Amino acid sequence: MKKNFTKYHGTGNDFILIDNRKLDFPADQKTISLMCNRRLGVGADGLILLNPSDDLDFSMRYFNSDGNEGSMCGNGGRCITAFAAKLGIISREAEFSGIDGTHSSMILPGTAPILNIKLSLMPVQGIKEMDGDLILDTGSPHYVNFKDSILDLDVFDEGRKIRKSEAFPEGINVNFAEILSTGSIKLATYERGVEAETLSCGTGVTAAAIAAHHSGRINEQNITVITRGGELQVSFTAESGHYEDIWLQGPATEVFTGEYEF
Repeated sequence: MKKNFTKYHGTGNDFILIDNRKLDFPADQKTISLMCNRRLGVGADGLILLNPSDDLDFSMRYFNSDGNEGSMCGNGGRCITAFAAKLGIISREAEFSGIDGTHSSMILPGTAPILNIKLSLMPVQGIKEMDGDLILDTGSPHYVNFKDSILDLDVFDEGRKIRKSEAFPEGINVNFAEILSTGSIKLATYERGVEAETLSCGTGVTAAAIAAHHSGRINEQNITVITRGGELQVSFTAESGHYEDIWLQGPATEVFTGEYEF
């Protein structure tokens, strides 16, 4: 069996995208982990299936590079929007379902292979504090730790300690944030499921921006977050610890297309 795929990245967070409207992709853990393997397969942080939907433009099913189905992926949501446009499913705007609910997305003016895409995320509330750090869910669970500098931080070791701690039996994504200015953050993220630092994490970027505002470190509601893979913008409306109208914006880039044989 052969299957066409397209590889995308969102600020360095890379994904294998597959048109699965016929529901014929063998979505088992072994197949997906092999495809995502950077030496033995295509190589990616995750794999995303574009599945059919009865009432929306499409549905999104996301798998981490370990082959297990994951929670919502912000950069993946922006990349699947670009993929849907490539397939002719949408023109400039989309409504699709993710594991956490319905998302809206839009392609802003620009030309391929790099598209500027804006994605809505679910409202956030119930932010918790732990040892001075913040825990919140932006479609995926995140731990945000603020530091004076992340330049020399060992993200893998420090992130893995928190991700594997007894406090989080199901694991958690770990973000290390540095405030650069009144509306700008530098961020490094250790992602569960990838079990490594990634160049960018969309829900992590969103979590860090909201955490910075919630903790009073930043007062703006439109924040630039600089990851190792590039810049993203997060905007939201905040009221009494409740965050809604949340948007994640940045580039989604087509890398290459190919055919994979099972």
